[in-house]
Amino acid sequence: MLIQPTAEPFSAPARPDLTDGRKIGVLVSHGFTGSPASMRPWAEALAARGFAVELPLLPGHGTRWQDLNKVGWREWYAALSASFDKLRADNDAVAVCGLSLGGALVLRLAADRPDEVAGVVVVNPAVNTTRIDVKALPVLRFLVRAFPAIANDIKKEGVDEYAYPKTPLKAAYSMMWHGWKPLRADLAKITSPILFFKSVDDHVVDETSLAIIKKSVSSRQFTERSLAESYHVATLDNDAETIFTESAEFIARVTA
Repeated sequence: MLIQPTAEPFSAPARPDLTDGRKIGVLVSHGFTGSPASMRPWAEALAARGFAVELPLLPGHGTRWQDLNKVGWREWYAALSASFDKLRADNDAVAVCGLSLGGALVLRLAADRPDEVAGVVVVNPAVNTTRIDVKALPVLRFLVRAFPAIANDIKKEGVDEYAYPKTPLKAAYSMMWHGWKPLRADLAKITSPILFFKSVDDHVVDETSLAIIKKSVSSRQFTERSLAESYHVATLDNDAETIFTESAEFIARVTA
């Protein structure tokens, strides 16, 4: 049961009259402990351009933080894959977009299905961390249920992403060990064009993720954009309009 109305998934049909007669789909994924609330403005902006959009609620999110400890990478990826399959069935081409964990998940899709992902847009994606305490997660997850929240890293005042007040450790372990580690090994399988947005000041994801992704993927087109006025949740921050506009132009180009 959802406890935040803003956590509702978002779905919009294609409007080929706005996209040169072609039906273009876009899959959008939110981040760890967050919900569609952090991505809805972006999803709505893409829908207004005529793209079919699917923004699912990842399992364990949008309810209580305790629920997130009951699921993990496999369930999140399955939910995202189902939304991607829906878009593939209904549209001529599909691009994928993700924030943080959502970025890692759509990169996983691009690695697994390179011939089906027309383009990838990521905002502060996480595939690695230098935090020392993470090394203890294999044991710590059985002793401690959660750490303090990593939510609302937003520079713009008065904005709330409605994320969980705590970071569930079993879920974090699943993300980092079952998700990130295999993904890093498979990044070379990604050939889709990539548009990478990176906040200059990000207090959640460190610089190592960008470096690893940039040197590992096989994409011939890799465009990096720096966001000077936003923190981690840049999709709700001062540079949000830049993300919305440039991602729409990128998607139109790679699906043309």
